[in-house]
Amino acid sequence: MMNFVFVLMIAAGAAAFVISGDGAGALGAMTAGCAKAVELIFSLAGAYIFWMGIMKIAERAGLVKKLARSMEKPLSRLMPGAERAAGPVTLNLAANFFGLGNAATPFGVAAMRELSDGTGRATDNMAMFIALNASAVELLPTAVIAIRTACGSAAPYSVAIPTFIASIASAAAAVVSCRLLARVVR
Repeated sequence: MMNFVFVLMIAAGAAAFVISGDGAGALGAMTAGCAKAVELIFSLAGAYIFWMGIMKIAERAGLVKKLARSMEKPLSRLMPGAERAAGPVTLNLAANFFGLGNAATPFGVAAMRELSDGTGRATDNMAMFIALNASAVELLPTAVIAIRTACGSAAPYSVAIPTFIASIASAAAAVVSCRLLARVVR
């Protein structure tokens, strides 16, 4: 479906340029857009490589295991009986905390496997994890800062505090909603 939408948008843009009679303008716009896309990709790659390297160093230094152990008690309150999943859940939430949503994905998949009860239905712990993952508390919105930097923002880091406050509020709302809905469904 999305492929159809993108093809439709490209065709509409090309038709608009043909109707306006500005083929040179169309070519110039496409070239400029491609150059900006490559520039953005490299800006984002630098930020992602840096933070993923920091996460890998922390993992090799044993900090990730220590963090997972320290998070077992708070996570057991949110997700009772999910001690096996503490590691991948912690890594997922940590990656989201530093604004690395794409890096969090493999940890999220591993966490869902650990939280599954094998019935093929979502458990309360799986729902809580999805709620926490979707509302991810984010200290440093790395991707947003990288995009703002690439686009020449005068203050690319100005979004950090509002993002942190909004993500805390959304995480609290997600946890409360998840708890309430778990009681209603039962």
